Parts: sequence; C-alpha cells; structure tokens
Amino acid sequence: MPRIIEITDFQAPELDVYARLTENQLLNRQDPENGMFIAESPKVVERALDAGYTPVSLLLERRHIEGEAREIIARCGDIPVYTSDFDVLTKLTGFALTRGVLCAMRRRPLPSPEEICRGARRIAVLENIMNPTNVGAIFRSAAALSMDAVLLTYDCSNPLYRRSIRVSMGTVFQIPWTFLGNTPGEWPDGGLTLLSRLGFHTAAMALKEDSLSIDDPQLLSHEKLAVILGSEGDGLAADTIANCDYTVRIPMAHGVDSLNVAAASAVAFYQLGKR
Repeated sequence: MPRIIEITDFQAPELDVYARLTENQLLNRQDPENGMFIAESPKVVERALDAGYTPVSLLLERRHIEGEAREIIARCGDIPVYTSDFDVLTKLTGFALTRGVLCAMRRRPLPSPEEICRGARRIAVLENIMNPTNVGAIFRSAAALSMDAVLLTYDCSNPLYRRSIRVSMGTVFQIPWTFLGNTPGEWPDGGLTLLSRLGFHTAAMALKEDSLSIDDPQLLSHEKLAVILGSEGDGLAADTIANCDYTVRIPMAHGVDSLNVAAASAVAFYQLGKR
C-alpha cells in the first residue's frame, strides 16, 4: 500500500530530490549505484515503469491520487507519495510543467555498446550533443523512425536529465542506449573501430561538397548502418568525418545553410532507417 504524506515543510530532506538537487547531483557519478532521475507526467512515468525502472517516491497534486495517478500509485507499491494542492506545489521549481505528477526513480547500470548493438541494424551515434532538449528530441525521432539503438559520446548530455526525458515524451525508456566509453579520448578512434568490428558502416551527417545526398541508394544497401550526428554549434569533428565510411548531406533550399541537429536527425532517421 502507498504511504500518502501531506507536505508541510518544503525544506524536508526527502523533498531535496525534487526541489534542490542539480542534475549532476542526481546523476551521482561518484556513486552511480545510487544515481536517480526525475520522470514527469503520468505517461512518462508509466513508460519508465514499463521499462523496469524502480520508483523511489512520488510527488503529485492531491486531486491526482484518485485521478490520473491512481494506476501509477498502485504500480509503485509501498513508496512515499508526497502530496498537496497545486498552489502549494508550484513553489517547487518546475512543478508547473509536470502535468501534476513527478516520480523519483533509480538509475540502472548502463549496458555495454556491444550489448546495445546486438541484433541492431540501424543505430544513431550522438557526438558531443550537450543540449538536453536536443538529446530528448533526437531520442523521440530515433524511437519513432526505426533506429534500433542510440550511442552517445562521453561529452553528450545525459538522456535521463529531466528536460531530456520530458522532451522525449519518455521514449528514452523505449529505445536502448548507452555511452561509448567513460572518457573523452575513446571517441572517435576507439568508437569508430568498435562500430566497424560490430559490422556497421558509418554515415557522418555533414554539409560538405564531396558528401553523398541522403537519398543515395548506396546508403540503404548496407545491412548495418550507424548514423552519426554532431554537436549543435560545430557539427561533427573533422577526425570523425575523415574516418567514417560516408559523409552524408541533407540537400538545403532557399539559401538555408543547415538544420538544427534535432530536425536533421528526424530527416536522417526517416530516410536511412528504411530496411
């Protein structure tokens, strides 16, 4: 049975996870087994539960106890359910954006890239994409448009940051993902070597004169293809482009020089995710 707890003191330590801890504190790199994240909205919390993540506590408007959150509460078992009226809960930073329900959940150990890629035919690789909104949007496109997995380089924003989860609409729980190594130095050389060993041809998304158009038939001829996307400002590193099998461009019109990386990912996944 859940333990319904009326909030009377916003300074209570048990509310730190919602109100005061930063994303890096929640990630807890020094003690990753105790890392946590925050899932927002009933749909996103349900997707996290479906994926097997363990809930620690819930924070929600009182009206949702017998409303939108009723089934979630039942699924979460004997955990604290902190509650109050909406006008009180708005004092917690960001709560107004949650559609009434927040859930603190345990992170899980990340699988290896080899495990993620086992059986995959189309994967996305994100190089140094640091904006959580872009990471979340890319995950949503990857899940919807036929990518089998997502790999991230060390300097990418974590997909379980609160904004990434929210923007992805919980698809970060629906598509396998992990990081390519634990240090910046493991990409691109080590990462590209690994992808080659796993049987993937690599397609670097970059606007270069000698690149292939995204609709070139060569790209769809490969059983395994890794679509590699670069950072918001600089794009892919020169070393990454030079060592990929293909450089691929999305043709532009009306003098537009490029797309936002999240928009580009949707176009790339739609075209290159075809089997």
